[in-house]
Amino acid sequence: MKLKNLKKKIQRLQKRLQEGPKKLAKLRRKLQEAEAAKAMKAARKSAARATAARPDAKPSPAEKKSPAQTTAAKKARSVKKAKRKLNLSPERRAQLAAAMKARWAAKRAAEAGPKAASSDDQHSAPESSPQTPESRPDGG
Repeated sequence: MKLKNLKKKIQRLQKRLQEGPKKLAKLRRKLQEAEAAKAMKAARKSAARATAARPDAKPSPAEKKSPAQTTAAKKARSVKKAKRKLNLSPERRAQLAAAMKARWAAKRAAEAGPKAASSDDQHSAPESSPQTPESRPDGG
């Protein structure tokens, strides 16, 4: 093997060996960051589940919280999961909006009417007015 080629090979090998530890350190750093992000996400998720799972109990008058505790509790509650954006076409969005408006209007009408009606009116089909025997087409 020629001396020139041998020197070039040695230089290439040295360069590769120098880059190796840098790449390894970079990859290890990325791995640690990814693990930390994953752990943080899991902790946030479990905290959110814990706060959502337990109902808000009213503290008794004997148990007064310090101002520091109440601000910490408010901060924990204020972190809410972002709503998922639905991929709807404009036509479908308009259709859903119309359906919701109709449902709300029916609910308002039911609340404005007699309170004897059940609260499930918003989920049931609109009822027709009951017919008297005289108004029936079959006559009875």
